[in-house]
Amino acid sequence: MASSRRSRRTVRRRLVMGGAAIALLVVLLLGVRAVWPQRSDRAGSNAAIARALGELETGNPSAAVAAARAAVLADSGYGLAHAVLARAQLALDDGAGAAASLDRAGKAGFDLRRVGQLRAHATYLQGDAARALAEVERSDPRYARYADRVRAMALADQGEGDRARALLETAVATRPGDWPSWVTLGRLRLENGDAGGAIIASARAHAADPRQVDSLRLRAEMVRSQFGPMAALPWFERAVARDPAHFEALIEYAATLGDVGRMRAMLAAVRRAEAVRPAAPRALYLQAVLAARAGRFDLAEAIVQRLGGAGEGMPGVLLLKGSINLQTGRLEQAIEALQALVDRQPRNRSARRLLALALARSDGARGATDVLRPVVQRGDADSYALALAARALERMGEREPASALLDRAATPARGEAVAFAGGGDLPALLAAARAAGGAPGATIAFVRALVLRGEAARALAEAQALAARYPGLPAAHAAIGDVLMLTGQPVPAAQAFARAASIGFDEPILLRLVEARAAAGQQVGAANALALFVSQHPGNLAALRLTGAWQLAGGEYGGAVDTLEAIRARIGNRDAGVMAGLAAAYVGVGEGGRALEYARAAYALQPQNPVVADAYGQALAATGDRAGAVQLFRKAATIAPRHPAIRAHLAETLAGY
Repeated sequence: MASSRRSRRTVRRRLVMGGAAIALLVVLLLGVRAVWPQRSDRAGSNAAIARALGELETGNPSAAVAAARAAVLADSGYGLAHAVLARAQLALDDGAGAAASLDRAGKAGFDLRRVGQLRAHATYLQGDAARALAEVERSDPRYARYADRVRAMALADQGEGDRARALLETAVATRPGDWPSWVTLGRLRLENGDAGGAIIASARAHAADPRQVDSLRLRAEMVRSQFGPMAALPWFERAVARDPAHFEALIEYAATLGDVGRMRAMLAAVRRAEAVRPAAPRALYLQAVLAARAGRFDLAEAIVQRLGGAGEGMPGVLLLKGSINLQTGRLEQAIEALQALVDRQPRNRSARRLLALALARSDGARGATDVLRPVVQRGDADSYALALAARALERMGEREPASALLDRAATPARGEAVAFAGGGDLPALLAAARAAGGAPGATIAFVRALVLRGEAARALAEAQALAARYPGLPAAHAAIGDVLMLTGQPVPAAQAFARAASIGFDEPILLRLVEARAAAGQQVGAANALALFVSQHPGNLAALRLTGAWQLAGGEYGGAVDTLEAIRARIGNRDAGVMAGLAAAYVGVGEGGRALEYARAAYALQPQNPVVADAYGQALAATGDRAGAVQLFRKAATIAPRHPAIRAHLAETLAGY
């Protein structure tokens, strides 16, 4: 028993001694932590810092951030590690993160006078340009190049774009290898509408250092604007290969994949972008677009709802909301979204057509005609808009103007694809243009008003002066071409449109360039421009429609079948023009039965359209019904008596009847 008690006392004594030892160890550890509060692996931190700086040097800022975070973890009390992390975060435009890292660097004893340019950049990215300008003045002269870039960005935000551009142009003139300044200058030129200048800057930035993701991304965007998405894809692929976690590069790559119809690849790129920034508005928007294109409107709507208020500032989101609500029958919500978009972008014809359709379906015929008025007043108004406006007028009892619009919708020919529409008070527009210092938007509005007043010579002079001031602005050269076309000078007009297309080759420029070259007798040049555009924008409906029409006119019936079937796959069977074109194309390739199916469908949609009646006649003749063919050809010739192809079809059928 005594031995047992001694054993228990021994155990208790050992436990007490052990507890005291543990307590002493805790006290010692706490004391050490008070003196040395963070872990310290200075050698490991320095190695990670070297990796971070190397990644920045070779153009992978995402990897630089990861390496800098490893440096901070290795020695969280090392001010240099926090400062390098801030530098890497700024390369990804993370102003808030960089500001927090710089604060931690200062608390760790780092001399913040060495990073004044970084503090100024972080402040600018957080939206305070005035304070950024004040801070950049206190930066170390050794980092003047970085400081100049921050100063230029802040000046531009305060409305001093000319000073900002001059500062950067001086910088790149003295330091032509300074790729970050070229990128900043390119972005600044682009924001000011100088696409030509931005193209040059992007090329110089890439030449200065082809490894950098920022220069690759800017070059990709400018190639996309100048040539098209197909040409830009290799550039975006190089950018995302250089930095696979770069959100902006991934999201632009995804959008470009969507432009060329590569939807699966687009979804994969969007998901990679969302992994970098979960629930980012642009990533969600692109996912919603994909869902809507697949007809999954419930999913598209759910994704749009996740955007919340972030989507209100994105025009594409408003268009998507309007489309989804229109498809699901919620007309009031569709009208609200589409009206907001039209208010913001009054020249957006797609938005106007959708808004008019929503208004018409909700018994707002008057509103529908008001919304469509700027569209149907154009010489190149499409048949859908004309027919929609006509139906709205019919519902209001205004049958005579409705008939006039239906006649235009049924007429094969289209007017000029010019940009002039609307009007305004000429003195007020002149005053606005002068007050804006000849800025593009106000000047082009003034040029439009001059044309409508019949002052073509003065309009041309104003447009030429604008192009001289802004040689890199496509709209300035297009304005010259518009005036020249309206005054019957297609050859110089085609040259002006070609200059615009060399800077920014988009759909409006394409249509005007093709029209001008065709009017000038340059059929090969017009066809080449169209083929180039389609090769770059394989999903563009306007270009595909024009291609199909040219293929039919040139007897390329097999190609026309392929082109028009591609359009039908996109838009369905509700376009009478496409269905009639398919009927004529299938007649051309000897498939009369298929032709008759399409012709009947087109005729059910628009029986008063002479092209539709003519196509139906061709299909009937191809299947042996000459009596029916003659009847339809006569109807088409009555509606369009001067149409040569219709007259030829009628004469040929009568001769063999």
